[in-house]
Amino acid sequence: MEMIYELRILLHVVIAAILGGVIGYEREKTNKPAGIKTNMIVGGSVALLVSMGEAITIHFQEMGLTEVIETDPTRIIQAIIVGVSFIGAGTVMQVQKVYKVKYLTTAASILYSTGLGISVALDHYVLAIGLTVFILIIYYPVKWVEDKFIKSSEKEGEGEEE
Repeated sequence: MEMIYELRILLHVVIAAILGGVIGYEREKTNKPAGIKTNMIVGGSVALLVSMGEAITIHFQEMGLTEVIETDPTRIIQAIIVGVSFIGAGTVMQVQKVYKVKYLTTAASILYSTGLGISVALDHYVLAIGLTVFILIIYYPVKWVEDKFIKSSEKEGEGEEE
């Protein structure tokens, strides 16, 4: 594999990790699990694994094994999503003794970082950056609406007797 190709994969990993870190920042700032480092590692590792799917295919072609070994890089994406789902489930299950579902948004942010990593690995940089901005819109303005209108109406209902 040429060094330029390897440097491109490294660039994918770095960009995806940085964008994942932006997502993790909000989680970290609000004292939720799976913050900056986790989202950076998820985004970067996904970009690496997806990029390596192409490298694996090229490797088998160069060895003349395309007839013996079928490669399907989309299977890598399937495996990544399953693996990341286990990470997310572990985050949610962490508080099972409370008998309340918590940290679901954090688990979803890990999955979102996965999508960013895939986007970057497939050279869809504008999409990945746009998705990062979009999740910040989900985190901040939508949270404000939630706090202002939904949670305030729940507090009003708590004082009432049935």
